[in-house]
Amino acid sequence: MNAARLTLRYCRLFLFLVAAVLIAPGARAIGPRVMKTGDLPDDSRLAPLKDLNGYFPFDVPDSKDAWLKRKERVRRQLLVANGLWPLPTRTPLNAVVHGLVQRHDYTVEKVFFESLPGFYVTGNLYRPVDVKKKMPGILCPHGHWRDARFYDKGIDAVRAEIAIGAERFEEGGRNHIQARCVQLARMGCVVFHYDMIGYSDSQQITYQRAHRFAKQVAEMNTEKNWGLFSPQAESHLQSIFGLQTWNSMRALDFLLTMPEVDPDRLAVTGASGGGTQTFMLAALDDRIDLAVPAVMVSTAMQGGCTCENASLLRVNTGNIEFAALFAPKPQGLTAADDWTVEMETKGFPELRAHYKLLGAPNNVTLWANTHFKHNYNHVSRAAMYSWVNKHFKLGFKDPILERDYLRLTLEETTVWSAEHPQPKGGPEFERSLVAGIHRDSQRQLAEARKDPAAYRTLVGGALEAAIGRSLDEVGETEFEMSGKTDRGSYIEMSGLLENTTHNEALPIVFLYPKQWNGKSVIWVSDQGKAALFVANRGSYQPNASVETLLAGGSTVIGVDLLYQGEFLKDGKALDKARKVENPREFAGYTHGFNHSLFARRVHDILSVIDFVHDHERKSDSIDLVGLKGAGHWAAAARAVAGGVVTRAAIDTDGFRFLQVNDIRDVDFQPGGAKYDDLPGMLAVAAPGELWLAGEGEKGDKIVNASYARAAGKLTLGDGSAAGALEWLSE
Repeated sequence: MNAARLTLRYCRLFLFLVAAVLIAPGARAIGPRVMKTGDLPDDSRLAPLKDLNGYFPFDVPDSKDAWLKRKERVRRQLLVANGLWPLPTRTPLNAVVHGLVQRHDYTVEKVFFESLPGFYVTGNLYRPVDVKKKMPGILCPHGHWRDARFYDKGIDAVRAEIAIGAERFEEGGRNHIQARCVQLARMGCVVFHYDMIGYSDSQQITYQRAHRFAKQVAEMNTEKNWGLFSPQAESHLQSIFGLQTWNSMRALDFLLTMPEVDPDRLAVTGASGGGTQTFMLAALDDRIDLAVPAVMVSTAMQGGCTCENASLLRVNTGNIEFAALFAPKPQGLTAADDWTVEMETKGFPELRAHYKLLGAPNNVTLWANTHFKHNYNHVSRAAMYSWVNKHFKLGFKDPILERDYLRLTLEETTVWSAEHPQPKGGPEFERSLVAGIHRDSQRQLAEARKDPAAYRTLVGGALEAAIGRSLDEVGETEFEMSGKTDRGSYIEMSGLLENTTHNEALPIVFLYPKQWNGKSVIWVSDQGKAALFVANRGSYQPNASVETLLAGGSTVIGVDLLYQGEFLKDGKALDKARKVENPREFAGYTHGFNHSLFARRVHDILSVIDFVHDHERKSDSIDLVGLKGAGHWAAAARAVAGGVVTRAAIDTDGFRFLQVNDIRDVDFQPGGAKYDDLPGMLAVAAPGELWLAGEGEKGDKIVNASYARAAGKLTLGDGSAAGALEWLSE
């Protein structure tokens, strides 16, 4: 290196160090202001957060092709939200079937099996006595009825229902869950009625823990050996909802071990919380051929229990669209005098139009019995029997009415006994369960790392779903300029970058050199666009790094991400992310319906990338810079944006999502830790050129290996802006 270049290098370093002092955290925001003091951007994200009681309409797609694209996107989001991307390893069920109860025309047996090693699904298996040919298999998940399989509404309650036509029999009507299992068995179906977690015989995780969780538990919120509901569990997408969905999939596996079950006639039906399990299984498991989710699908309340919600689950979607995922297969729904009461006019017309688009208008129906309260009563069950009879071609004459039956006693239904003792549960079991799920996920990730294409599919697909927006989904962006100043060698343009598709608006500044070299550098910072400038005699000027880039001919772009700079009325950075009003400290109530603040800041970066990429004056290269405090946002944006970002200079400062120990932390991100944490976001962008700091002298082994396999250019930096600048200037 000659003396002139060496001198220039040290001058740059000196100027940068001076600039760093002037723009230290807490310094007054400087640079061009886009809006009047006190004004905030007209941005939809400043509105109140959405919660489970919001409005969740379904927009019928314009074409089959549009639907297929949307279907793939939503199904992937559901799998990721459930913690089922990839699916867990299907370990042996080790099913035990015992305790035969013989009735005149059907039998009932006790069942337990392992959906995961040591984690048991419990229930009862109903079969016809006379088995002559292959029979339909039907899963019957229950809802939040007290004691579930052991339910007894009592003689007074059933008599009141008989009086209004809701039930027919005093004995059989006292447990509507058993009633539908018995009748379906009498119709020639094999029926498995299984417990929700925390109900009846499923007590390894208790009812209070699974369904009434309210407060974070400090001893469960640890970087190792964590429990459910913790920030660590959420960052690995481990939830009661996901466990129940997996239990349903394994229940179907169990049903298919029965030699008499017809694999081409499989159905699922449940009501209320069982309705949630029904439409989720139907949406995600292609083996299901018919579904009847009762009193749950609507544009209104989406499910109030912790077992019906999960982070990422209903962001930009909802239960009507979940039901639409099952189309064009036969699906019947019921409505009652509850949150489904408006289904006839809100939700079902769109669902019917959707089925028509897919060529099966007669494969969806709604039984709107809105003169009854929340139920799965005989009127609704009779409609379901007719639907099963019709589509599975059972040959019965309608209407199909139940006959009375002798209810099973507790002794006849419970699966545990002296011979089959109840397995241990509790906090230590819970920790071991989630640890086992994590180990399995890590094994699958390790295998995927061997193949760059497989890794991109797995990790890239998950990140796109978790962040909630791909570059293709950014939408329309336009720049509304509020200020333009000639600064001699460059033009300063400031204004709002408006994302008209998503109703978002970002205060932004473009520093455009008159001798532009075709390169654009997007510089994101924890200080927003103010990080580009330093104070100068009551005004401002570009800091040393920016001046160097401008002198070299690069356009430099600074932006206030959500809740930075001009998004803050008082100028104070957020110390906690917002949450919905629900007092229970469950991340799914907020993050199941809203993008995290972390994700929304990544969206902002994607909007800038998209605008620059599609601008009429095409950039030869688009570089992204995110140094200390902003490296994790830049890493996520680069991972999602892919090859559109030419080069990225990122200082992670050692950040890891696993270490975020508060669900209201501004950098809390559901799923952030599951897919190799922040190194996974960096690795999936290989072979895109990367300058990386914050990971120690040797870097991160996952990132290093990914770049080596992809023959990508990885440069390990020292963490200084001067080092990043020199790399960018090469």
